[in-house]
Amino acid sequence: MWFYNADHPLRRYFFGLTEQTFMASLGVADPNLTDYLSLLLSRFVHVDSLHRLHDAAGNRLEEVADMLIEAEALPQGRTRREVHRHIGDFTLFWTGVYPEALRRLRSVLNKDHFINYCEQGKRSYYIASTFADDPYREEAPVLRRLSEQFEMCAFGLSQVRKEWETKRTAGA
Repeated sequence: MWFYNADHPLRRYFFGLTEQTFMASLGVADPNLTDYLSLLLSRFVHVDSLHRLHDAAGNRLEEVADMLIEAEALPQGRTRREVHRHIGDFTLFWTGVYPEALRRLRSVLNKDHFINYCEQGKRSYYIASTFADDPYREEAPVLRRLSEQFEMCAFGLSQVRKEWETKRTAGA
């Protein structure tokens, strides 16, 4: 897929914007963290990536509660790690980039009404970080940091959104 290509213009745009915003607004100079977050933004440009998880019947999982049920039904291993990593990414994306959508996502009509996105994001990133053997050794510390500093990263992503909206308005 295109978002893994470091030379794609959108990927470079998100990387530069994320790195600059985290440095200037938060004083965070962590290339591994900003690279991970810029990749998250690049991946989630496509709604199919945001809702990439499916249940055993092939139905798209759109609520964190359903993703958790699916994760718990899986045996320990790579797939469970990937589901928890996705839950962390999903909750961080909505909490940081589009917090105004949380009211709809967590309405009383949804199972996610009972889910605290920050707490669940931290928990899921932590679980994913415990898979520190190959090939996850390099990513495990970033996932642990996302778990420990979820709110700071969500705030940073909100600042990234403000920057791209400012640049869009200035360019119009």
